[in-house]
Amino acid sequence: METACSMRPANARILTINGGSSSIKFALFEAGDPLRRILAGAIERIGLPQPSLRVQGVSQADNFSRPVTAPDYAVAVGALMDWIEARSARDALGAVGHRVVHGGPKYSEPQRLTAEIIDELRRLSPFDPEHLPQEILLTEAFHRRFPDLPQVACFDTAFHHDLPRVARLLPIPRRYEALGVRRYGFHGLSYAFLMEELARLAPAEAAQGRVILAHLGNGASLAAVREGKPVDTSMGFTPAAGVPMGTRSGDLDPGLVWYLARSEKMNAKQFNEMVNFHSGLLGVSETSSDMRDLLQCEGQDVRAAEAVELFCYQVRKCIGAFAAALGGLDTLVFAGGIGENAAPVRERICNGLGFLGIELEQKRNVEHAPLISADSGRVKVRVVRTDEALMIASSVARVLNLD
Repeated sequence: METACSMRPANARILTINGGSSSIKFALFEAGDPLRRILAGAIERIGLPQPSLRVQGVSQADNFSRPVTAPDYAVAVGALMDWIEARSARDALGAVGHRVVHGGPKYSEPQRLTAEIIDELRRLSPFDPEHLPQEILLTEAFHRRFPDLPQVACFDTAFHHDLPRVARLLPIPRRYEALGVRRYGFHGLSYAFLMEELARLAPAEAAQGRVILAHLGNGASLAAVREGKPVDTSMGFTPAAGVPMGTRSGDLDPGLVWYLARSEKMNAKQFNEMVNFHSGLLGVSETSSDMRDLLQCEGQDVRAAEAVELFCYQVRKCIGAFAAALGGLDTLVFAGGIGENAAPVRERICNGLGFLGIELEQKRNVEHAPLISADSGRVKVRVVRTDEALMIASSVARVLNLD
């Protein structure tokens, strides 16, 4: 007997889920070639005052924003389940695709979720205690409510799985590598989408050239790609490494751990809390983790100005380092909330990179044009709106043969 969420290939819907620390983003696609996005939304401010469920669809009737009860992640997941069930009479839900931040050393491709894979993800949880437990909670909630609904895990580390060995190795005792301690890199779903878009939007040779992808948002990282293959990335064993972010520190002197243990009596848990939730733009500015806030008040607040300057400086350094790893640079791509929308940040990052052949055209940059480099610049600088949800939906359709 067919249930509301059974497979109906004629018009099966794919739901994508992207769970963050204080939000659950989702989108609904109609399977087919091409995939068609029906709606997108989020439960926001989980565990904070005034949590809400926001939905925007192709139909005006689907658009709404309303308060929800979401004091913690488990309750927020229940609210999402209720909304999905209420829609199930209209939508033949065929599958769910989850962004899973960490795939560990094993998973390099999307996987249909099984009890065995969930157990493996539990074993991986120490690799990413900030994300994996909540992602497992989401998959289990879906299984309880919709036991026959196929679920697919799409791993954010997969894009970087085959980094050159020299880029994967961490300079610590070799025995830890056998335990899975290596550079993994993240934002892989975004990077996979950006490379597909680059191949679609630019001349054919661009995606096969020397490319630096800069996914700059509340979480920020860069990736170096040559001939379509990953060469290096700024994040490491965890998403706290690399350039400064909204609340994450990025790279630090490891000696700081021992110093703070002695001077502040800080234990490992407290250090982890500091570098993940109280550092980066928030730590330096002491006011906000949001680049928009900092740009607005940098003229009056030196702390905000220094936070912006530090972010741009560290990203600029990373671009220089990756250009060295690539043996030059042909294309620079900006993406993510900051990369796509903050023209002043793009300008400051690119200032001083003329020696690499990077020159911006000011009007194009201010207008967020798809191509913002000057015609005289040797390196093409592009702004591409990333779409992790579409990448997840595409992966689900491929794994389950829904396309």
